[in-house]
Amino acid sequence: MASFAAAETKGHGTNVRDATLRVSPGMNAEKLIRLERGRDLVILEQSNLDNQPWVKVYATIPQEERAPREITGWTTANGIVTASVPNGDQIIFGEAVDSENQAEQRGGRKGAAQDAMRLYYRLTEIFPNSSLAGESLWRSADIRWQLEKQDVLSRPSAREMDPDLRNPMDDRLMKEISKKYPHTRWSDLASYDLIDNKLCGEWKGLSKCPEKESDIYEHYAHEHPQSPKAAEALYNAAWRQAALVDIYRINNENDKVGNARKKASALAQEIASQYGSQGDWKPRALDLIYKLEQNVPVYGPQPE
Repeated sequence: MASFAAAETKGHGTNVRDATLRVSPGMNAEKLIRLERGRDLVILEQSNLDNQPWVKVYATIPQEERAPREITGWTTANGIVTASVPNGDQIIFGEAVDSENQAEQRGGRKGAAQDAMRLYYRLTEIFPNSSLAGESLWRSADIRWQLEKQDVLSRPSAREMDPDLRNPMDDRLMKEISKKYPHTRWSDLASYDLIDNKLCGEWKGLSKCPEKESDIYEHYAHEHPQSPKAAEALYNAAWRQAALVDIYRINNENDKVGNARKKASALAQEIASQYGSQGDWKPRALDLIYKLEQNVPVYGPQPE
């Protein structure tokens, strides 16, 4: 870890390890609070005690549905990264990635996803000109989005057809990405996540939702052709058109079946021809085309 000695007083920083805030320097001083990784810190003073560097910090800790908690105290300087620390952006990014990996492991560190979310965001604040800033803002926003999505989908309102009948995921950070990093990989990914707020909960066997969702995904793919999510968006559009073939048939709207089948095949063929090297989307598209040609249902009860 790079030395903290060069860090400027009143510098903005964050902690890449859990830290204990105390009323004064020294391991025997009274404890105030435990600071998880990635907290927003302002360095107020520096001191040395028993040949160990200490810093007095002002910490801001957000609280749900309440004003942020603001607290001042002392902690050991090791593990505190400010803009003056060499390779500080990479250090924060590395710890964020490690935390993200912890969150994905069975039995991983509790709160690791939130640690990663905070660390990525701190990097963008402390090192706004870093080559990692755009990706870090995206990663922070996506972790927050997925955590909120998990909560939203656990509620009864998640089963409603109309997405307006459930609480949406907070889209402010995603929109910030599009504003700060327009026409980039990160704004493309942010725009894709935003589609979640427009999707129905359950279709309930009706055509309204898949018709709307297919249009949304197709529009995204054509507006963001270079996006890492372009092929996936086209597949989602094609699959919904294929599902409409079955829905129209079940609901005796046979006059609409042909157009849906044609649209689904065209979208799937677009994937196969334009995104053949992107993951497994080409074989999945060809599978969908085969099912359409063979009248194999993709939605609803499967015939024996």
